[in-house]
Amino acid sequence: MIDDNTILEDELYEHHRFEAGKGQSPLRVDKFLMNLVENATRNKIQKAADNGNIFVNDVPVKSNHKVKANDVVRVLMEQPPFENIIIPEDIPLDIVYEDDDLLVINKPAGLVVHPGHGNYTGTLVNALAYHFENLPLNSSERPGLVHRIDKDTTGLLVIAKTDWTMSELQKQFAEKTTEREYVALVWGNVQDDEGTIESYIGRHKVDRMQMASFPDDSTGAKYAVTHYKVIERLGYVTLVSCKLETGRTHQIRVHMKAIGHTLFNDERYGGNRILKGTTFTKYKQFVDNTFKTLPRQALHAKTLGFMHPVKKEFMRFNTDVPADMVQCIERWRNYSSNHEIVEEED
Repeated sequence: MIDDNTILEDELYEHHRFEAGKGQSPLRVDKFLMNLVENATRNKIQKAADNGNIFVNDVPVKSNHKVKANDVVRVLMEQPPFENIIIPEDIPLDIVYEDDDLLVINKPAGLVVHPGHGNYTGTLVNALAYHFENLPLNSSERPGLVHRIDKDTTGLLVIAKTDWTMSELQKQFAEKTTEREYVALVWGNVQDDEGTIESYIGRHKVDRMQMASFPDDSTGAKYAVTHYKVIERLGYVTLVSCKLETGRTHQIRVHMKAIGHTLFNDERYGGNRILKGTTFTKYKQFVDNTFKTLPRQALHAKTLGFMHPVKKEFMRFNTDVPADMVQCIERWRNYSSNHEIVEEED
């Protein structure tokens, strides 16, 4: 018999869902979720468990329950996730191209693409909801979004305006027929003029806010390919072009770090520290100033190409590297031309 005040599982909304990896050692569910849910406190997680909102393999558990390999952990609440409630907001869009079927925008730094935990408003999706009506929903029920780029990455995104366009563009991304080129500033002198990085990308085993490179898919990681080419060598940093063959989360950030060239000022992956150069105080001051000039990871989605689903024409768009990144590159160009660069092995 069910008490009148009991909330059934099918009356709850799923806020988070995680599957423990094959190598997961037994870990309290509150600690497990703290590693995965951004901005969550242990107190909030324990309260959710006490209220019967945390499920492991579809069974409600307390906060001291041990999560094991392959367990499915879900957080279910009475109200829908805030990210499912799209509030139209008058946020200006830098529209590079628009027709009846799609639009291409140039996303600035700091703009989150879609609502999520901790970012329920002020996102690109909120802006799209204000400027356009009846945009098609993707598989995650996010209007218009065909693909995404990180909050502090700048550059080009294509937005679908019809269901047909959404479906056809998603096929192109899945079949790797789109063209996506990024410009990145990375730490160190990249040895080869060009190369290809192949690995499997999945969630980092320790820091769950990071992705990591793996040799195979045994951890559930997904195959990823990045082609890079040196644009300019600037002493202790290198300007590179990265072309994506696949589109995994944080792919360029993870792949460049994997070959020893973390993106400049990429805080999440350790690029906000001095990784190459001298120990001189003046050099440290110079680098600190460049961090202030470019207070984010040095990554820009410069080129986007795809076959127009209706016009059947291949369309290619380019956008200039933003001013803060240009200024940072100029500072490094001046430094490298006026100071002796001590060669280091990467």
